[in-house]
Amino acid sequence: MTEFVLIRWLCLAVPVALTVVLWRRSTERGCEWHRQTPASPPSAAVATDGSRRAAAALLGSLFAFVALGVANQLAVSVGWWTFAPVPGSFLGVPLDLWIGWALCWGALPVLLPGRLLLWVLTCAWFDLLLMPRLDGLVQLGPHWLYGEAVALLIVLVPALLLGRWTVARRRLTGRVILQLVTFTGLVLWLLPSAVMDQGDGAWSHLLDGPVWRTSLIAQLMVLASVPALAAVVEFAVRGRGTPYPWDPPEHLVTTGPYAYLSNPMQASVVVMLALLAIGTQSWSLALATVGAVSFSHFLADPHEREQLNARQPEWRAYDRAVRPWVVRRRPYQPEAELYLSETCTICTQTRALIESTGPRGLTISPAETYTVVGLRRALYVGPDGLRVSGLGAIARAFQHSGPGWAYVGWLIGLPVVRPVLQLLLDGMGGGERDLPARSP
Repeated sequence: MTEFVLIRWLCLAVPVALTVVLWRRSTERGCEWHRQTPASPPSAAVATDGSRRAAAALLGSLFAFVALGVANQLAVSVGWWTFAPVPGSFLGVPLDLWIGWALCWGALPVLLPGRLLLWVLTCAWFDLLLMPRLDGLVQLGPHWLYGEAVALLIVLVPALLLGRWTVARRRLTGRVILQLVTFTGLVLWLLPSAVMDQGDGAWSHLLDGPVWRTSLIAQLMVLASVPALAAVVEFAVRGRGTPYPWDPPEHLVTTGPYAYLSNPMQASVVVMLALLAIGTQSWSLALATVGAVSFSHFLADPHEREQLNARQPEWRAYDRAVRPWVVRRRPYQPEAELYLSETCTICTQTRALIESTGPRGLTISPAETYTVVGLRRALYVGPDGLRVSGLGAIARAFQHSGPGWAYVGWLIGLPVVRPVLQLLLDGMGGGERDLPARSP
């Protein structure tokens, strides 16, 4: 038993020590570069790289931690491996091994750059050596190598890519998707599991309860997620950034859900956690949800306001108009234009519907008067140069008409929903049209 205690201690201590040393080196370099005179553009670029590398290491570790939890649940269910029920375990995995594993697969590959394939082969080789030597702590099944390959594919490779993309600010869509997976798994699975493990409630109350109740809670959670998902999309499309605090939008985003509420992501998460508390019959999770609201309102929000006030000159006006937990009745929305054909029956009906909702800051003009040749669908033009056509343009227009219609716009404007609905609309006669447009 003493030997296993030593092995567990080393599996945690070595990755933590390496991560701390490399992390300090990255942050110290970032601080040193920031202290240099701002007259040197190369120094500013390198300083950003130093601080972003440390932040990317944290993000990669978070993804690896969540994904390793999923991989181990899968491994246990198919018999690839199981861990002995030792003290300090969570979801059947010793926490020290779990944390050390996440640092090796998430943080170290970012803090010690190298070719992706080299890191995959190195981590695979290390696992192949270590796993069989943990007999008594890890029970390997006959096909555990399949599990190792799956873990490398769904944990290590995405964690590596997320970290590298974050440092280089590349592949925005990929960064957003992997961040969404990370924080969804962390907030809606791991944290509730930890709360219920130490308190009351259980996932079985939700999964094994009446079908109608499980279905209802699942549907309500999906509906509650729409503002958060739309906010993430808005960060990417309008701000060219992500929700991760160290990978933020390039400028202040005040459109989409942010035209009605300054913290749509937090609000959605709180509603979903409350629904999970009801479904799992967990008073502990309900209390944790109240604690999350208190933390956000009294600690996180003031700090965020201070940071944004220092970085974004236009933040003050926005902060006075849009509150964190009170939804506006009318949007804080810049002027925009919507072009709809006046020779198309569906388009004229759509225009009548939009006008009946009393949109604010939206000018609707005939598409035939649009001054660029080639317009064949409805077109939304924002003041920041955003151009969205087809059903996406209608979704954007609805966001000018109050929170109810805005919610409809957020829903039909989501990346997966919009293409499907556009195909259906095209099949019903709402597709492209040749419009007589004037040349400039």
